[in-house]
Amino acid sequence: MDKNDYGMVPDHKDLPGIPARVTAVHKERYEIVCEHGITHARLKTKEYFVDTQDFPTTGDFVMVNYIDNGDSQIITTLPRRTYFSRREPGPVPRDQAVAANFDYVFIMQSLNLDFNPKRLERYLTVAWQSGATPVILLTKADLVEDHWDYLTQVERVATGVNIHVVSAHTGHGLRRLNAYLQPGKTVVFLGSSGVGKSSLVNALVGEEIMAVNAIREDDSKGRHTTTHRQLIRLKSGVMIIDTPGMRELGMWDVSEGLGDAFADVERFIGKCRFSDCKHEREPGCAIKSAIAAGELDAARWESYQKLKDEAIDRDEMMRRKREWSKGVAKFSKQRNKEIW
Repeated sequence: MDKNDYGMVPDHKDLPGIPARVTAVHKERYEIVCEHGITHARLKTKEYFVDTQDFPTTGDFVMVNYIDNGDSQIITTLPRRTYFSRREPGPVPRDQAVAANFDYVFIMQSLNLDFNPKRLERYLTVAWQSGATPVILLTKADLVEDHWDYLTQVERVATGVNIHVVSAHTGHGLRRLNAYLQPGKTVVFLGSSGVGKSSLVNALVGEEIMAVNAIREDDSKGRHTTTHRQLIRLKSGVMIIDTPGMRELGMWDVSEGLGDAFADVERFIGKCRFSDCKHEREPGCAIKSAIAAGELDAARWESYQKLKDEAIDRDEMMRRKREWSKGVAKFSKQRNKEIW
């Protein structure tokens, strides 16, 4: 693999193996591309299940022991430039890697019943936290006569973010995306099912390379056309990571992402009379004063609080995991005593 074909490979000269990039993840098996072409690989047990390296995800650069007539071995996950994951629900919160080493996050919402500014705030927070640059695409512009009301709502929650109104069906606005779609750049497509990710990819490529499912007319929701995260290299040299539609996106600690996504809120944080202000009924509360003066939207403050309270720190996740494991072990031990 030429290092420029699938993006710039991080420094690896002192590491064993050859460099590769992960283009898809299928449970325990990985699709990779390397100097020998597209092949498959599995994780080397010691490095990942004993030494606990970060499991690779789509877009990761890795080092592999190449095997010609079988699955190669992934032995190292190289340092990531950018990365984001989502928190899966359950008794033990799990970190599900979504993508790595991308330059832009195309956050997509369609101009139909799927349009949801609250969900957009969530996506923006995660995108900023990843270290990449978020770009908002309002898709299916051909479905509405006037998109200015939608655009106004987005501008209220996406200060400083470029917003584009596009239509894969008519081609409206697509040429403006060329500024991001440069050779060697990697773009993540993020949005709910039915938002038009696959249609947009096909429109950008100029051919049908991805399956497209129709959405339901009653609620504008669609089936998951994409079932796994896939890195696709276009003929232009641009790389696209398409993700399954994610209507919910559970978050970890996103303090940096919140600061960027909610800059209008954070400029009042720390300016209250009391350092331990709960922003409820305390005198001299900068937040309450800003809302009363019309300098801060109350809905934005509520969204900020909700997302901050929801985000779970990874250390907290590990603590919960240990407690859950102890509980399972204790239950099993007690059950065995009862049986015998």
